[in-house]
Amino acid sequence: MNKHTLYTISALIIILGVYGYDYFLNENEKAEIVSEGTSIKKDTNEYFLPTSTTNQVIHHNGYSLSYSEPHEQAEWVAYELKKSHLSNTNHKRPYFEIDNTVKTGAANWRNYRNSGYDRGHLCPAGDRRYNKSAHDETFLTSNISPQKHDFNSGIWNKLEQKVRYWASKYDGVFVITGGILTKNMKTIGDEAVSVPNQFYKILIDNNTGKTKMIAFLMPHKESNKPLYRFVVSVDTIEKLTGIDFFPELDDVIENKLEASSSYKGWSFD
Repeated sequence: MNKHTLYTISALIIILGVYGYDYFLNENEKAEIVSEGTSIKKDTNEYFLPTSTTNQVIHHNGYSLSYSEPHEQAEWVAYELKKSHLSNTNHKRPYFEIDNTVKTGAANWRNYRNSGYDRGHLCPAGDRRYNKSAHDETFLTSNISPQKHDFNSGIWNKLEQKVRYWASKYDGVFVITGGILTKNMKTIGDEAVSVPNQFYKILIDNNTGKTKMIAFLMPHKESNKPLYRFVVSVDTIEKLTGIDFFPELDDVIENKLEASSSYKGWSFD
């Protein structure tokens, strides 16, 4: 073996070693990021978290979610909206980023480009203005779903504002929200992100000494109807999604509240 061949082989071994070491570091870093997403955060209210049909629950500092890989979005996003969280602070809008804590890989924001759909927040940025980190965290792609612009900026935004009103009035509420994910849905982008035909939002309040719930189910289109016209029972949404929304509640209380579509006790003024 001549010197030139020996040098070539040595160089290849060094290059392969460097790339192998970088790959090892990258894989370790990815594993640490994924692991970080599985750890319960100090502000996570586990008591009100729903079940997951996908077995991929992720905890960020400001909200938790259950990611559905087949639909490339969360089947639910859950968070506590305290009265102290409400703020009028305007933070600079960040770019959307891929959520690297999703083990199966979260959808790329580019799927939404030229799709005709908004990147609709599930946990609204407006609910997380109390600090910049919490606000920016809502721009992860695991927290968005394709929404028609007139729906996103219309009736859905109206409901989000009402949730903030209730959080202020009732000293906080716990929110669970998402799209109704089913088979044979329209998709967008190279990763086939599902476009829900309906969106839901469920609230529970136990800050006033008496637990109460309210649930909304909205067709994915703009509407001029009053919000109370979209109130349904939690049981209705459970049947559509296969999710058990309040498994830790006492069964007697859970069954009674989840069967009701009454909005008594929730101010629509």
